[in-house]
Amino acid sequence: LPQGPVCTNLGLKPGQRLTVKGKIAPNAKSFVMNLGKDATLLGLHFNPRFDAHGDVNTIVCNSKKVEEWGAEHREAVFPFQKGGTAEITFGVNQNDVTVHLPGHQFTFPNRLNLSVFDYFDTQGDFTLQSLSWE
Repeated sequence: LPQGPVCTNLGLKPGQRLTVKGKIAPNAKSFVMNLGKDATLLGLHFNPRFDAHGDVNTIVCNSKKVEEWGAEHREAVFPFQKGGTAEITFGVNQNDVTVHLPGHQFTFPNRLNLSVFDYFDTQGDFTLQSLSWE
């Protein structure tokens, strides 16, 4: 997947939120947002798939420790449209990350027990327009 911007030293701790806004490509197949300690320790790999890896209109989440992926978690709710805009907020909690989507939210466990999320990147058919955290 084409690599978008990479952020390091975010310093997101429990109780803080990261809001991502951007545009989805008109012919999008999938895009990815990674949140973690660094590129090798990903607490949350967030991957909406329009049509990729045998999934259609499915959000797949996972974690990655160096080269080792965890178990995939799938969300059936899919509030994204090709050529549309997306606003996603990641809320960091002690034991999980809450993903806020338009009209839907779910949590993903902090499997790597990260105390701080320093790293964020986007990949694939998504153009980052703004990033804010509080």
